[in-house]
Order: sequence, then C-alpha cells, then structure tokens
Amino acid sequence: MDKLIILKLGEGNFEQGFTVTLQIGDENVRPTVEITGELPPNPEILRDYHRWQSIYRNLRLPSRPIGLAKELTQAPSLEYCQQVSEEFKVSFNAWLASDSFRSIREKLLEKLMLADNIRMLLQTKDLRLQKFPWHLWDLLERYPQAEIALSAPAYEQVNLNRIATTSDKVKILAILGNSQGIDTKADQALLNLLPNTDITFLVEPQCLDLTDQLWEQNWQILFFAGHSSTQETNQTGKIYINQTESLTISQLKYALKKAVERGLKLAIFNSCDGLGLAWEFADLHIPQIIVMREPVPDRVAQQFLKYFLEAFARGGSLYLAVREARERLQGLENQFPCATWLPVIFQNPAEMPLNWRELFRNPPNLPASLSQTTPVRRTTNRLGFSLILLTSMVVTVILIGIRFLGVLQTLELSAFDQLVRLRPPEKPDSRLLIVTVTEEDVQAQKPEKPQGSLSDKSLAKLLEKLEAYQPQVIGLDIYRDYPVDKDYPALAARMRKSDRFVGVCQLSDSQARKPGVKPPPEVYSHNLGFSDIAIDSDNVVRRHLLALTPAPSSPCTAPYALNVQLALRYLYTKGIRLQFTPDGAWQLGKVTFKPIEAHTGGYQGVDAFGHQILLNYRSSPSPEAIAPSMTLQQVLRGKLNANAVKGKIVIIGTTAETFGDYWLTPYITPQGKLQAIPGVFLQAQMVSQLLSAALDGKPLLWTWPLWGEVIWVWGWSFLGGLFTAYLHRFIYLSLAGGIAIISLYVSCFIFLIVYSCWVPLIPAMLALVVNSLIATTYLNMKFKN
Repeated sequence: MDKLIILKLGEGNFEQGFTVTLQIGDENVRPTVEITGELPPNPEILRDYHRWQSIYRNLRLPSRPIGLAKELTQAPSLEYCQQVSEEFKVSFNAWLASDSFRSIREKLLEKLMLADNIRMLLQTKDLRLQKFPWHLWDLLERYPQAEIALSAPAYEQVNLNRIATTSDKVKILAILGNSQGIDTKADQALLNLLPNTDITFLVEPQCLDLTDQLWEQNWQILFFAGHSSTQETNQTGKIYINQTESLTISQLKYALKKAVERGLKLAIFNSCDGLGLAWEFADLHIPQIIVMREPVPDRVAQQFLKYFLEAFARGGSLYLAVREARERLQGLENQFPCATWLPVIFQNPAEMPLNWRELFRNPPNLPASLSQTTPVRRTTNRLGFSLILLTSMVVTVILIGIRFLGVLQTLELSAFDQLVRLRPPEKPDSRLLIVTVTEEDVQAQKPEKPQGSLSDKSLAKLLEKLEAYQPQVIGLDIYRDYPVDKDYPALAARMRKSDRFVGVCQLSDSQARKPGVKPPPEVYSHNLGFSDIAIDSDNVVRRHLLALTPAPSSPCTAPYALNVQLALRYLYTKGIRLQFTPDGAWQLGKVTFKPIEAHTGGYQGVDAFGHQILLNYRSSPSPEAIAPSMTLQQVLRGKLNANAVKGKIVIIGTTAETFGDYWLTPYITPQGKLQAIPGVFLQAQMVSQLLSAALDGKPLLWTWPLWGEVIWVWGWSFLGGLFTAYLHRFIYLSLAGGIAIISLYVSCFIFLIVYSCWVPLIPAMLALVVNSLIATTYLNMKFKN
C-alpha cells in the first residue's frame, strides 16, 4: 500500500526544541492519523553537523562548486571524514530516539508495514533542519520502499494553463552551464540514453537564450549540470550558466513560473550545494526538485544521474528511483565520503509524486535498464545528431552533383572575380616594358601606308632604338603575315638574325572556323609564339594557355605561347630552364605547373585543351598597370632611356581600338562593367605570372582535390543544421547565419590572398543555407504536429 507521511517541525530552535506534528494516511486521501510530539533541545547536534560539514567541504575532492572557500590550511583525511560522519549519525539517531519524540516513532512503527511504499515529507521553515541527512534515521532504514523529501510549510497547487501537457516524447530542457574543471559532457551523454525523449541542450547559454526557451515551449523536465552554490546569508541559490554569467532563481522567476504553468513537473540540479535553489523554487510551486545538499564530486554527480535515470525510466516512482540511486552511491564512499548524503528531493505537497509513464500520452513499453535499450534515440537538442549528419551529407551530394553539371559555374566564376578584385595591390613588374601603338600612332603612320597598325619604317626605327639599349628579349604582339618591304632590307635581316626578337602568329581552329594567321616570313619557327588565348563562356580571360600541339593544317606551327617564349628566354639568363616532371607537368626552378582539368575548382566541363593553368593577374587598380609603358611616338622621339630597356622584356603591341585586340578581365570599370584590356597588356600579365612564380616564389593559383572540396562543402552544410538545432529564435538563427556567411567569405578570401587557393564559396554558402532551411522546415513540421 502507498503511504504518505507528513512530519511537520514547527516553531522552535535547537536551544529550546521543536514542536512536531505527524500525519499518516494513504496516498490521494486525507490523513487518518495526526499526533504531536517534540524534539528536545540539542545545540550539540547542530555543532556536530557543522563540524562534519566543515571537514567535508575541506576535502580535496574534484567537485562542482564555485566560491566555497577552504577554511583549513591542511585538508582532512577521508578516513577522518568518515569517522565524523559516523559520530553524527549516532548522535542524530539518539536525538530522534528522545522520550519527547517517542510517540512519533511508535506511531510510525504501528501504522507502517515493511511492504508499504512510503513517501515521507519533512515540512519545516528551519533551513538548518532541512540540511540534515534525514535518510540516516534508523526508522526509515527499516522500510526498503521508503524515501524522505523536504517540503516548504507554505505551498499551493498550480493550475495548468494548458490541458494537454503530455506527449509521445518527454520534453526535457537540459542546461549545461559553466563546465570549468568538470565534465558536463558526461551528463549530456547520459541524458541522450533516455528513450522516447525530446531533449534540447543549451550549452553555456546566455541568459536571454535560457529565458526564451522557458517562455516559448512546454517543458516537463528541467535539468541543470554545472557549477552552483547556496548563499546562506540570504537563503538563495545561484547557478553559473556560462563562464561569465550566474543567475538566481528569482532572476528567472517569470520564465520559470510560466514553465510551471505549462507543465514543468521536475527540476534536477546535478550541481553543488543546491538547497538554496530548492528554497527559491518552492515559491514557484514546482511539483518536484532534486538537488545536492553539499558540494558534489564530479564522478558522484555522474553516477547518481546514471543510476537515477535507469531506475526512473523503468517506470518506478521518483522517490524510489532517488533512493535506489542514492544507495548505489555507497560503492563510491571509499573515495568520496558521504556520497549517499547528497541527493535530496524537494516536494510540493499539493502535487502527486511523478511517475515516468505519466509523462507520455501513450506510455511506451519501457526497457528494464537504459544500458539494455535497443535501439535508443539519441538527440542533439531538438534535432537529432544523426538527422543533421544525414541531411548535411545529402545536401552536399546533391550540390556537388549539380556543380559537376556546370549549373553553378557562372555564379562561382563571378564570386571568384569579386575576390580577385579585393586583393591588396602589388607593385608593377619592373622586369617588363610595354611599347604601345596607339590610335594616334596609327594615324601618324598613314603617310607610310602600313598594312597593319605598325609600318615597316616605324618597326625598323623602333627595333633599332630598343636594341641599342640591350633588352633581354623583344616580343612583337602584332601580326605580320606578309614579308618586309624590299626598301627595308635591314629590318628583314634583323628579324631573321636577331636572337632577341620573337614574332607572333595565330593557330587555326576548325571548330571556331578560324583559319589562323601566318607568322612573319622572316622569323624562324624557334623564334615564334602563338597568340591564342583561352576564354570562358562569358568571354572573360581567367586561364593561361601555355602550349598546345598545332593542327597539321595550321599556318602557325608554334607550340608555345608568345608570353612563354619571352619568359623562357629571360629565365634562361637567370639559370632556369624548362623541365618536365615524369607525369608531363612543366617545371621552372622549384615551381611545378600542374595543368587544369575539365573539372577544376569552379570550372566544370571546361575545354582544358593544351597545357593550361589559372591566370593569376598581378593585383593592381587596373590590369593595364602591370608594367611601365611608353607609346610608339614617345620612343621614336627619343624619350626612352637605357635603364628602362636594358635587361628587360619588351613587348610591342597595339592599343588602337580599330584593330579589336581587346580582352575581358575579372576587373571592372568605374561604370561597373567588366574591364577589357589590349592583348599586349594581357601578354604582359602572363609573362609576369611566369617570372613571379619562377623567380619570386609567388604561388600559382590552385584548387583543392575533389575530396577536399566535398569535405569543405559538407562542413558548412553540417554547420547550417547545427545552427537550426541550437538557435531556436529566428533573429538568432538569422544573425548566426549572417555571421557564418561573412566568415565563409572571409575564409575564402584569406585562402586566396595568402595561399593563392581557389576555395569553393558558392557551393559552401548554398550548403549552409539549404541545410539550415531543411532543418527549420523539419522542426516546424515536427512541432506543428
């Protein structure tokens, strides 16, 4: 039979004694017995307890208190603590065996049977009496199904403002507070083993996050693990929710009151010195609270939680589950004295004791032990960890598949261009000199009747002036598919014999229906370079074509690009020659030029013909500021000096718009349009990239392998799911998402400027947002149902 015993300790003190009223009855009915008695004066019992408490608190045990100072300079031994505890137990039972209290004792023995399930409530407003370990009373130890709980003298039943407070899953709000020096993850792992639960974990939350959760949802169990303490001067308890914030129950009064009205039935504070928390909670009339009387060692807290959850989830009563868990702690008392003294229940007498099955709308068939549950649903907050993992992987696979089909290529290239434009500026490359043939230069040559932008007469004068200053190499980025006029034999001889001069031609392309352009007849094949450039679908140049095999029918047979020919000749004088790795990749000095493939970075299905690498523009406000430059007329009028030419690479090309040699770059004009630059400047950019890599150690642009990009995208997808699981308010989720996107953007930018690595930005951003939306949709559907 279920019995309810109420032991009221009324007015009095340890110097004058206490009046006692005993009520005995069955559960759910009015008491059938009420008698009075008295506990005699006994100041020594209070001193004995304080003696034990002082010794216990000065033990060097790893526990969960904050702010409990050690009073003794030398820590007492465990054996001494055990000895003092036994002495207190003897004196405590002697006090309860006093003649004036005998009537209470005898009535209990008369009315109770050993087989009864007994719930005893100790009602007193004397907080010192509440701190005593009443379970040590030898009368209670006679009854194996009995447990004692504390209760406040004033109480009332709370009227729930929601009719349906049960569901198919037990809703638990678990607060993992300041974990400095302790392991709250063990508590989290134990809670995760509970079957049929919906657990929300708040890990070191801010105060606003905690109150929002208490206000916005219907919780049945509130759990706290971390540091706590009792301020005995003002009888308040304090929990430390994170590294910098602590709260009293009164500071959470309105949120907790709302939670109780919505069906909060049990609060568990698996933390130190929690009676102050129970005292404050009593004013909120919560049905049951479990706290620790004194500082609790970390291992004791974890073992109690494990034993309690196992017993409670089997379907037993809360009281018997606490007793079983408390008694099982005896196995730790050789290391942690008085571990069985610590757990205590604080009960609202107006409420019935809690049973695990009562928390469900349709009680499940519960297993005998949590350790035997198969399968067990583990939860990470409101969203299962396994579900976050699964959805993040699915989103990643889908996005990588879409990316592989080239759907995201335009967005990725646009994002890459934006990052390129944000790079810090570099100095112009002083190893180059660019001679431009402007529209004004073309008009000035009209009397000479040039076939192109540069007449034989002007070219002869230009080469004569340049070679007088001993440049390292001269590249002519102007087509001359016709012979030199017979009136300029010196020019023909110079072009034929000079070891500094490199001409240009264009390869034929049958697919693009380009017949190609013949090379200058006077220039031998080893002094030729092709002008062909790889352009993307949006006509922007982001790739650097180094070499390819000409078609047999092509009028141009040069295997290397003009810029490659110029760079190789310059590097040769520095002791660097072109070599090839066993797999056919280029190597200049210590730099290996790994060719791009059809699927490289943001490129998906690109035509990777020949030997191509990514073009790493020399960062500057304008790509035309790559190197010093002069116009044709400036050179011919003698404004050129030796220092600007000697030992340099000179590239000659036209900037006249009538010849159409302009190419789009990732840079933009002040009007916001993509900037087009003349081909001579583009050739200079490519020459500079080769020289900077071989001589300056400037990294080439590169990308991660596919598996690296997949992990990167999956990581951001997983993060999006975590945000939804832990951040329940839209404003917090939006803020965290915005911060994450900014962090992603900054990360990609840092990878680009520091390591010259092109990291996927758009796929990762989409993964973050899409998985967050999927998780949000899932939770909305879940909680709507």
